[in-house]
Amino acid sequence: MELSLATALLIGLASTFHCLGMCGGISGALTFSLPVEVRQSRWRLPAYLLAYGLGRIGSYALAGAITGTVGAILLRGGGNMAFLHVLAQTLAAAVLVGIGLYLAGWFPRFAQLQNIGAPVWRRLEPYGRRLLPVSSPLQALLFGAAWGWLPCGLVYSMLIWTLTAGDALEGALLMFAFGLGTLPAVMTAGVFAAQLARLARITHLRQIIGLTIVAVAVATLFYP
Repeated sequence: MELSLATALLIGLASTFHCLGMCGGISGALTFSLPVEVRQSRWRLPAYLLAYGLGRIGSYALAGAITGTVGAILLRGGGNMAFLHVLAQTLAAAVLVGIGLYLAGWFPRFAQLQNIGAPVWRRLEPYGRRLLPVSSPLQALLFGAAWGWLPCGLVYSMLIWTLTAGDALEGALLMFAFGLGTLPAVMTAGVFAAQLARLARITHLRQIIGLTIVAVAVATLFYP
């Protein structure tokens, strides 16, 4: 489990390149829509940004708990447990390979997984809209919780991975670790977007991170 949590955190950190395009604009817009006195405060602005992030990560963890539970039910309800375990392990490795190739820039179509969650987002998006403009950290937390269900191919690929987590707690922990890895990029997107964008354009760095995740995926097949 320790290796899985480290892998989830690494994927979250590596998703800086993805998050700048997917959530960076949202984060920047939310930052500049806050009252001037909040934006100019050294302490209040980080509190709002953290509240957005924690709400989003909380939704990731909840989704991970759901997929972890579903995966556990499917595995325990099957007849040939050994075969199902190998199948689940192979699925998890395949998803990690897809994530690695996507982050490296070699498999852009992998992001099309985001279409899976469009129906859910259509139901939740109006509730998030009602929370705008945000005027308190609690409101920011609630908006972040709605934001966490925004269709995202990388998030959904991680949720497919958590189907093999074993139970609700491990699924939640994996998605929490992934969300924690995305926190620095999304929180600072409104302030350091230009610097992060330059980092994201370093092709070799993206490829090294992507290949590292692919190597971890292959290793899980031989050292489960």
